[in-house]
Amino acid sequence: MKSFFTSLKKENIAYSILTSLGLALLIGIFIVSPIIQSQSYHDFSDAKTFFKMNNFWNVISNLPFFIVGFLGIYNIKLITEKKLQYVMFFSSILFVSIGSTYYHLNPNNYTLIFDRLPMTLLFMALSSIIISEFINDKIGKKFLLPMLLLGLFSVLYWVFFEDLSLYVFIQFYPMLVIPIVLVCFKSSYTHAYGYWLLLAFYIIAKGCEYYDVELFTKLKVISGHSIKHIMSAMGLYVLYRVYIKRRKIEF
Repeated sequence: MKSFFTSLKKENIAYSILTSLGLALLIGIFIVSPIIQSQSYHDFSDAKTFFKMNNFWNVISNLPFFIVGFLGIYNIKLITEKKLQYVMFFSSILFVSIGSTYYHLNPNNYTLIFDRLPMTLLFMALSSIIISEFINDKIGKKFLLPMLLLGLFSVLYWVFFEDLSLYVFIQFYPMLVIPIVLVCFKSSYTHAYGYWLLLAFYIIAKGCEYYDVELFTKLKVISGHSIKHIMSAMGLYVLYRVYIKRRKIEF
């Protein structure tokens, strides 16, 4: 009984934190000046051409995303009986590889749309899955379509209003939500640590992206941005393997 009330208290605290954090971030990003896409963003440290392919390593390092996305879709029956959210998740990973490849072949604001769109769908599909697994299965399913539309809208908002504010929220809020949910809610599946591993790889990936130039200067062969692709895909592959191994817990 004590454990039940302790769990309930943790969940109530989590709801309060998630709501307050979401509202604070939304208010904050729209109070500050619009976030404009810097054109220097497209100037990656490694722009080498191999086999007549521009930005070779930034392009080819998207292959692991394609592999993970394909594996997830191909083995979806081994992952879950509730296919839609997970098919959307792994399809988004596959399209991340295609969109990012298209962007890195010719980096500019237009091609960046095709890079960012599947990423927002990936974040939203993942968020829907986590809601289903940790909070409420029905709510997670019902939220899938509205969340995907919100992800799409965040990219369109940037395109038409030249403001990345909503896109920044869509990308980073789920990453802040995940650890709170993992700590305060109990998963309906075993092997919930897979999400911790995904989060760890994501943090490493963002660090590699931030130190793109420094890593390329040090390593000479590959840049931080290319490593970011590989680290992100590794995190998703680890989660895929966890999905294969885990089992449903009957409460």
